[in-house]
Amino acid sequence: MIPAFEVMQITGEVERRRAEGRDIVSLCAGEPSARPAPGMLKPAGYTSPLGTAPLREAIAGHYANWYGASVDPSRIAVTTGSSGAFQLVFLAAFDPGDRVALASPGYPAYRNILRSLGVDVIEIPTGPETRYQPTPGLLEDAVSAHGPLAGLIVASPANPTGSMLSRAELSALVDWCASRRVRLISDEIYHGITYAEPGSPDARGVSAVELDSEAIAINSFSKYWGMTGWRLGWAVLPESLIAPMEALASNFALSPPAPAQELALGAFSEERYAERDAVVSGFARARALILDAEPALEWGESAPSDGAFYFYADLGPQLERFGDSLGYARALLDGADVAVVPGIDFDPVHGTRTVRLSYAAGESAVEEALSRILRFQGTPG
Repeated sequence: MIPAFEVMQITGEVERRRAEGRDIVSLCAGEPSARPAPGMLKPAGYTSPLGTAPLREAIAGHYANWYGASVDPSRIAVTTGSSGAFQLVFLAAFDPGDRVALASPGYPAYRNILRSLGVDVIEIPTGPETRYQPTPGLLEDAVSAHGPLAGLIVASPANPTGSMLSRAELSALVDWCASRRVRLISDEIYHGITYAEPGSPDARGVSAVELDSEAIAINSFSKYWGMTGWRLGWAVLPESLIAPMEALASNFALSPPAPAQELALGAFSEERYAERDAVVSGFARARALILDAEPALEWGESAPSDGAFYFYADLGPQLERFGDSLGYARALLDGADVAVVPGIDFDPVHGTRTVRLSYAAGESAVEEALSRILRFQGTPG
């Protein structure tokens, strides 16, 4: 049986308590609070299974703009959120019994979707020594222990850690996969939400599309553009997977949501980029509040938080009081009206020690939450 996604369970509980009149500060879901302005939408029917031609062309232009990469629009599959992209890509790329590797801690839906399709998930334990990312050495260890791999999923910036792969590190993984005929799938939905100095090389993230035309890149309008509820994402595919993806998409979803596709056409204007970059600056200020409060929190070791909008940390001394991360999260919600996510979603082995805070809600929510957490713990703030 596939386990429920703990983040969404807590989100439902937050909604219930708010309906009761409780003032809940949620650092739970990775959902930007700053949304795009609504557009004027016309009645719409089905589109092509892989999306409208104008939107696919606009996405190709985005790759040229951000990465200097030339992508034929025919290689772009617009999907019902990045979740829809993962489902269709996994179905197109893998067969039951294949082995696919992914980093732990990591986004639980990778693991759960793959297992529901009969794929053998090989979790690669990572930690601070590799900045919570897989390496060729760790992959060699996995092959020695489990046998040849059919695929590798990487995420940069990653959920829940926020850690990123440098160009050299991603290139090493691309080369390793290419030499062993391993399918590389790169989750890039947090690209653009990064905290490098402006003007730094690869400041928005490195796309696997830049490095290998056989790699698959998956992205979404949900994070950088804040369009979570519109359920619109995309995949950049190798030529060999275009026809299988179209066949699957036409059966599973018929087409991506047409109104969302129309609205998304405006996402790639200079005005929208500037607007969303200003939102990312707000994330950076919220991130700074958490990093500044880290000594006062008196938790354990934390992940780098190079990008995305997550702070992932071991609870350290707090475990003596609350037993595990689930106990801590429940007590914090009951005692301080603050929602955080226990790490068991992201790491079934060590996640009982960790929590994830999302600072997507913005500065004021983070500031209030930190004040409540410190009072709840009885630590000076």
